[in-house]
Amino acid sequence: MPPRTVDICEVLSLDMVEPNVFLGASPKDSWQPIFGGQLIGQSIVAACRTVEGRIPHSLHAYFIRPGDAEIPITYKVETIRDGKNHSIRRVAATQANRTIFSTDISFHRGDSGFFDHQQAMADVLPPEKLTTEELSDDPVITEIPENIRRWYQPDQPVVLPDRIIEARPVEIRRFAGHKIEDGRIHYWIKPATNLPDDAALHICALALASDWALLDAVLTRYGPSLFDEGTQSASLDHAMWFHRPFRADEWLLYAMDSPSAQGSRGFTRGLIYRRDGTLVASVAQEGLLRVNR
Repeated sequence: MPPRTVDICEVLSLDMVEPNVFLGASPKDSWQPIFGGQLIGQSIVAACRTVEGRIPHSLHAYFIRPGDAEIPITYKVETIRDGKNHSIRRVAATQANRTIFSTDISFHRGDSGFFDHQQAMADVLPPEKLTTEELSDDPVITEIPENIRRWYQPDQPVVLPDRIIEARPVEIRRFAGHKIEDGRIHYWIKPATNLPDDAALHICALALASDWALLDAVLTRYGPSLFDEGTQSASLDHAMWFHRPFRADEWLLYAMDSPSAQGSRGFTRGLIYRRDGTLVASVAQEGLLRVNR
């Protein structure tokens, strides 16, 4: 039996406690500690509930303490600015009166401009070609761990974390220990369930998914993956920019790389594309990484 998927709309649903204060929860049987993307997505939802006529275009966040998935999360929204074109909100997520996450989110009313360019999307296999059936002639499919191999079974999709996100890695050989010298990897991602036609909600959903496996780009030069036993990781901060319209419930290509790693910290970047090659978002993150020797 495939695992029960979780409706991402339920995860992003918050209760208003009082003006500018909202309460969120983690899905039943969630990972511990709380998945960082959940905190990002729910924080944007809280901020959006205090802004009218504008949608988020950027966020800058810090993961301060591990969150407990068994405890509700309180989101307090502070108005930093409401200008002619921009609004800025600061959101603090707390549990037991301790701040676990903080983010500043900027909103823009939209405008036209002269400049319009983007970096081209890499030519990679589409998600339909990344299935056990399509990859059956490649002997490496038998070398990768079973928990990774299940990602390529469309009839029994494994959605992570907490059964919210569906992912298909493009560079399958790296899960058999192959190194990627330039450190560039790609994932096709989308929520496990569909979303209504609400642009702000699609932004919140993509922000939630954007924390998925980004630190894996640090390890790809060395052989192990983020999902190997003995690998420990934790996100420290997260920044994201939204460029163009998209639907988060359609396959999006997440192109990742890591320009620098030193000691136990790794810096990563991500570009997120629609299938037609349109760049819709950019991400940057630094995290802690340790591999048991």
